Amino acid sequence: MSSSRPRILIVGGGYVGLYTALRLQRKLTRGAAEIIVVDPQSHMTYQPFLPEAAAGSIEPRHVVVSLRRVLKHCTVVTGTVTQITHRSHSATVSPSDGAAYEIEYDIIVVAPGSVSRTLPIPGLAEGAIGFKNVGEAIFLRNKVLSCLDAAASTTEHAVRRRALTFTFVGGGYAGIEAFAELEDMARYAVKKYYPQIGKDEMRWILVEASPRILPEVSLDLAAYTVDQLLRRGMDIRLNTRLESMVDGQVVLGDGDSYACDTVVWTAGVKPNPLLRATDLRLDSRGRIDCEASLRVRGTADAWSAGDCAAVPDLSVSELGARTAPSAQHAVRQAKVLADNIVSVIRGGAPTPYSHKNAGSVASLGLYKGVAQIYGIKIRGVLAWFLHRTYHVSRVPTLNRKIRVLADWTLALLFRREVTSLGQIQDPRREFTTAAESAVTH
Repeated sequence: MSSSRPRILIVGGGYVGLYTALRLQRKLTRGAAEIIVVDPQSHMTYQPFLPEAAAGSIEPRHVVVSLRRVLKHCTVVTGTVTQITHRSHSATVSPSDGAAYEIEYDIIVVAPGSVSRTLPIPGLAEGAIGFKNVGEAIFLRNKVLSCLDAAASTTEHAVRRRALTFTFVGGGYAGIEAFAELEDMARYAVKKYYPQIGKDEMRWILVEASPRILPEVSLDLAAYTVDQLLRRGMDIRLNTRLESMVDGQVVLGDGDSYACDTVVWTAGVKPNPLLRATDLRLDSRGRIDCEASLRVRGTADAWSAGDCAAVPDLSVSELGARTAPSAQHAVRQAKVLADNIVSVIRGGAPTPYSHKNAGSVASLGLYKGVAQIYGIKIRGVLAWFLHRTYHVSRVPTLNRKIRVLADWTLALLFRREVTSLGQIQDPRREFTTAAESAVTH
């Protein structure tokens, strides 16, 4: 260490960054270390709750946690780390406003997470939306409800059909939960408030390139999920790729083509591009190559975990196995990572991370779900209840747990809120139009 008070730089304020910083500030006495957390956002997003936030079951503000509020003994920097030069123990930070500058450190935790894995599909960048942050969840909710408003306000068949067609690309957990939750919300809205729209007019299409959905669960549970979605009139296209979506015209690999206003991309993730701007060792997939202790291979004072790290999976006997990029692993790895840093600072040795995946839970809309926990397969209301129970236990801070529980309780007592706030996507439009009109006159 360069001093008796080491500086610990944590790159990323997601699962790994937040939980590591929380544990470090609890286990290290005040003044024992300086902890700096850098993230482009001033909050951490609990992503498993994004589908429910989009569907209106949870207030969007309650799925995010303010970094400054919970990391009271850390320095929080709102900015982007653009380069890490570990041989000189320095990182380049580009703040949200102002010139870039260098931060020197003694210990670094590299945890910027992942970004959407996209493909060079014509029209994708211009017309699709991702589903990784609360802004995208709010936008998608407003988009779906605005499409219902548009369809109910016109008699043109082509306009109605385009507005009432919703395409989701990707059949993993994020895609299936968003697909199911938003369809559940839209179906409720149409039934209660849109008599102009027939119950069979909406088209919900899921496109998945592989022969199955939900690879995290057993094949029969995935088949059950498909069956439940088909019973709701939803269209599942397996072994199918999105080929093009130029000017709102979706073209699929099975030869189908249709007009669609809403395309949601949830087809996997890839390591954050920042990793290519470091001198840390990467694996063949572009992830940071880590030892089982979560220390970056070949270094003494660089650590990593979560989606951006290739961590040996000691719970299986398969040679070269790595832990899956899941929230479950990220939260548990952060705990071990923080404990190992504290141990090393105090002159001890790090311990390896080992955790067998307990299982998976997924919501398919209100009172519907699937779960596989320690090999036990659960369906329906009980799986939905377990999904909520597990995730409310994992969302950070008591404050957020209580607020989420309050949202769910109110949702049981009152009707679902289905108001579109489309103006927040372009809040200056009305004012700009008025100002331009004043200049013209």
